[in-house]
Amino acid sequence: MRYTPFDLVQWQSRYEPTVDYTLADSSCRPVELHDFLDESQVARLVAGPQHYPEVRGTPELRRLVAGWQGCRPEEVIVTVGAAEANSILAGALIGPGDHVVLMEPGYRQVWGLAHNAGAKISVVGLDERNGWRLDVAALESAVRPDTRVIAVTNPNNPAGSVLTAQEMAAVVAVAERNGAWLMVDEVHRGTELDTDEVTATFWGHYDRLVCVGSLSKAFALPGLRVGWIVATGDLLDELWRRHEYATVSTGLLAMRIAEAALTTPYRDRLLDRNRGLMRAGRSLLLRWAEAHPDLVSIVAPTATALGFLRYRGEATSLEVAHALRRLGGVLVAPGAHFGAEGHLRVIHSLDPEYVSAALDRVASVLTEGVEAGDPPTR
Repeated sequence: MRYTPFDLVQWQSRYEPTVDYTLADSSCRPVELHDFLDESQVARLVAGPQHYPEVRGTPELRRLVAGWQGCRPEEVIVTVGAAEANSILAGALIGPGDHVVLMEPGYRQVWGLAHNAGAKISVVGLDERNGWRLDVAALESAVRPDTRVIAVTNPNNPAGSVLTAQEMAAVVAVAERNGAWLMVDEVHRGTELDTDEVTATFWGHYDRLVCVGSLSKAFALPGLRVGWIVATGDLLDELWRRHEYATVSTGLLAMRIAEAALTTPYRDRLLDRNRGLMRAGRSLLLRWAEAHPDLVSIVAPTATALGFLRYRGEATSLEVAHALRRLGGVLVAPGAHFGAEGHLRVIHSLDPEYVSAALDRVASVLTEGVEAGDPPTR
């Protein structure tokens, strides 16, 4: 059976336990529950039986997600993270021979799922020289009358760019003109670095549209494994059935904590806390990059806890990442895992001393130089 592994997650799960510093994750410093749960909420968590929760998610959580996404509660299915959401969504929409259009650099879960389904894939490259902006003409050329799915991640992981209203409208117009499904990963909504206005959702702009979200990034609660899908009609029913097969439901305790996180005023406190960390982290990373122009360059991200560094030299991103792991004790994410060679993805929004120490080691290894063909695994 043909199977394409999820290279990024395989990389992290294999090597994170082996290094001193990991900059390969994609959430800012995770929240501790006592940072936002009060005594009444803790009492609610520990009270009552741990029964099977409602399969689609608790009614209260679906109501709160609907408020965040601008949809109706009955259009929400709560999943085990965005990972389950993307998986069952790809299973429902993508089959053998289907044509799928993806944007890169990008988070390659859907890319791998499409490969495993036997789909035909076309890639639209974002323009690094233009701030990782979408080339609408390239998208129009890539999408065909038989295109089944256009997959979008907004804000972008790993580049941290955000589609403008005009670019969003252009994506919708291309999909509508060709009758393609729009599969939109909005996991990083709420991580904006230059504004407090949350990135606009695609929801409501088109009838063949599905949105995916989670609490892992903007809310810094990746350990809860709470995500969601927003959909309607027959597709919603099919996703519900696939969710029952995959996990039955998300855990009750996780959903109760998620309810608290999405409730006013806790939601705004979490967003403010995490944006503060991300903005400080971006400043730290940009200062470091400016201090090492002979080693790296970067397009300043406008969202996310991530920086996408272009490094100097001819070595592949896997060769560089292996050298950083072996010689520096630092794990970063190779650009090859996002469809963009010559780059490394790093997280910048952890403890500043931790990030600074890790980046110093990165600079030390890059200064020594990484030769193409260096042994990758020792």
